[in-house]
Formats: sequence, structure tokens, C-alpha cells
Amino acid sequence: MSASLAAVLATAACGASNEDTSSSGSDSSASGSSSAELSGDLVGAGSSAQQAAMTAWQAGFNAEQPGVTFSYDPAGSGAGRDQFTSGGVDFAGSDAALDDEELAAAGEVCGDAGVFELPNYISAIAVVYNLEGVDDLNLSPATLAGIFKGTITTWNDPAIAADNPDATLPSTAISPVHRADDSGTTTNFTDYLSKAAGDVWTDEPDGEWPIQGGEAGNGTSGVIDAVKNGAGTIGYADESQAGELGIANIGIGSEFVAPSAEAAAAVVANSPKVEGRGEYDLAVAVNRATTSADEYPIVLVSYHIGCVQYEDQAKADAVKAFESYVISEEGQQAAADAAGSSPITDEARTAAQTVVDAITVQG
Repeated sequence: MSASLAAVLATAACGASNEDTSSSGSDSSASGSSSAELSGDLVGAGSSAQQAAMTAWQAGFNAEQPGVTFSYDPAGSGAGRDQFTSGGVDFAGSDAALDDEELAAAGEVCGDAGVFELPNYISAIAVVYNLEGVDDLNLSPATLAGIFKGTITTWNDPAIAADNPDATLPSTAISPVHRADDSGTTTNFTDYLSKAAGDVWTDEPDGEWPIQGGEAGNGTSGVIDAVKNGAGTIGYADESQAGELGIANIGIGSEFVAPSAEAAAAVVANSPKVEGRGEYDLAVAVNRATTSADEYPIVLVSYHIGCVQYEDQAKADAVKAFESYVISEEGQQAAADAAGSSPITDEARTAAQTVVDAITVQG
């Protein structure tokens, strides 16, 4: 699939404040979930980065469909994918697309119609830190990789000083914090390190942190809490949950770039679709090695993953109605308000609606 089709999946550059919400061809179909009263259970699990958005989506969906009992366990992307591929939940939220082995397992659950992967949530991953007296921090890819690899151990290391020639850096020990659980955020972060600083970061991308030792936190909130409550700490988390922590500028080309919705949207717009996937699989291969200062490559594209066909009509209707709400302008604005993500474009909504329209009961 060409990069131009991947651009469909980019987020609106400045968020919904500049969107015209008065009319949209997708609104009638996206709000169709309220046209029939549904019932039953809808159970999901996975990404903790999506948790704030998911809470907003649940509230909006249940306002339209109060008869559906909705639950979502933010156990982490890996746990969500495991539960989905074993048939334990109706859909997964994941900050990484299914790998080949998981696709095969999902096929056993979903049958010949296969799975859908909808990129409903796009957000920059911020490198967050807590270092007294340092309010602005630049980190090149190799320096960042060295910090998390454990080869750069103090904040006044020459490599950090070279990135920050005008800063007064303390000799405080660096305490890197990583995710303790199998995490799509970790997959995205280690994918970036391996592609942008492969000479330093020699481990393969993985949802489980590949280096023994160090401080760890469960879920996004666990990493944020560990960084916030420590001294000289540094971690990685969805930018929307960074709070008052410092956020590092990352070296891209000859400049240092802060994470933003605009820069996250730009890198996704210039990234191709993953090859060899099914008709309703919209997974994106993010360009981590960009040298454009208009792009921010430490970004997660978070998915909803489910079956194109379900065994039960009520289940298919509930999944279809929920995903219709999620991709609607109302649903995307609810996520933006709650989690700081950028609403998807009308073009992305059109592509996603094609997938949602295909969700049905097994014949």
C-alpha cells in the first residue's frame, strides 16, 4: 500500500478546534449506533495509554446504548492482545499491531473473515524526566539509547552535556524507568531506539523490556508515578499523561523537536501501511528514521482489534455500534478532550467506516 493511503490515517494537525463539526458525510453512519436499542455485554482489554480515551468513549457510547454493559481492563497492550487471541475478550486495545504469530492465533478465534485493526488513537510518546534545576533538556537518539541501555549513568555525562551546551547539569545518577508489563508503548519506544540509534540500541523491538534490572512501573500510570516520585528519573509514556513532568526534546536531523500532535500526525502521514495484511487491517509502519524536524517519530498508533465476524448477532451489533461511535467526530473529540489525542481526519474516518460497516455475524 502506498504512503498516500497511509496518510489517510494521520491525525488532524491542530486538533478538533479547527474542524467544522456542523456537517460531515460520516456523521449519519457514525451515529447510527443510536438507531436501535442494543443489549448484552461488550468486553475489551489492553492499552493503558488508551485508558483516558476509553473512559470517554465508554461514557459516550453508553449514553447512546445504555442497554449494553461495557467493560475495559487497561491491563496493557500485550495482555489485551493475549486475551483477544485466546478468545477471552471481544476486542483489544493495543499500542502495537498484531505480529504474524498473533495474527494466526486471531484467525483461529475469528475464522475466515479475519480481524480488523483500526488506528483510532494516535499520540506522541514523551520522554519524561524529573531532574531538579533542569527545565529544558535535549537528547539525541544515541544519547537517549545510551541512557536506557545503561551506558550513560549520570546527568552530567559528556554525551548529555554535548546535547545541552548551555545547561548546568548535576552529577545526579540517572534512574531510567521502564514498563514492567508487556506494553505496546514499549514496543514503539524500542522500535524507535533500534531504528534511530541502532549502533547503541542493539536489542530487537519488543513489548517486554529487554534489559535486566532497573526500575519498572506497571502501566502508563506506574511509569509516570515512578518518574514523578523519584530523583534523576527518566521514562517514556503517552504524552497526554505526562502532567507536570519535564519532557525532553528529541534530536531529529539537525534540530531538537518536542512531541506534539502536529509532529505526530506528520510522521504518520508519511508512513506506509504494513504490507501483507487483510482487507480490513489498517496497521501502519511508522517511519522512525525520519530526519524532518516537522515530524516526531517516537509515536504510538494505538488500535482497536476485533473480529470482522462474530458468532453472536448481539455481539456483532455492539462492536459495530461502539466502533462507529469511536470513529465519529463526537467520539474523537471526546478522546481529544479526555486524553489529548488528535482527532482523525475525515479521510481517516471514511477508511475506518468501511471497516466498521463490514463487521457482522458469522453466516
